[in-house]
Amino acid sequence: MAQYHTDHTLPADSEIFVFGSNLKGLHTAGAALVARERFGAEPGVGAGPTGKSYAIPTETLIFKPRTLPEIEKSVTEFIEYARKNPAKKFFITRIGCGLARYKNYQILPMFKDCPANCSLPEEWREVFETLGKR
Repeated sequence: MAQYHTDHTLPADSEIFVFGSNLKGLHTAGAALVARERFGAEPGVGAGPTGKSYAIPTETLIFKPRTLPEIEKSVTEFIEYARKNPAKKFFITRIGCGLARYKNYQILPMFKDCPANCSLPEEWREVFETLGKR
């Protein structure tokens, strides 16, 4: 069963915070700052598990948006990680839709194959239900 959460809310203590990062792992703004301050995201870790969070890089080493295919590759890696860790619950933020300046419709299809242990932003529900994906 699909799970959704309201944007700008925080996950339960048992959930992993999934956020957009930069490849340098400088978590200084937006959801990345929240990940560092509240969920232990480590400086220098720009991709993968870090603290009680998971970084999906949406910006380059020089803080420019990564291309959509590059982001999609990182999202696919995250989905594989989530599938291999079914006991963990993942709270996915609207990665790429803040500082990287992508639109929801550009990013959300990348998450269409997320397993049931992922909670997605409420803003994405209507599109996913229309697609019959979640």
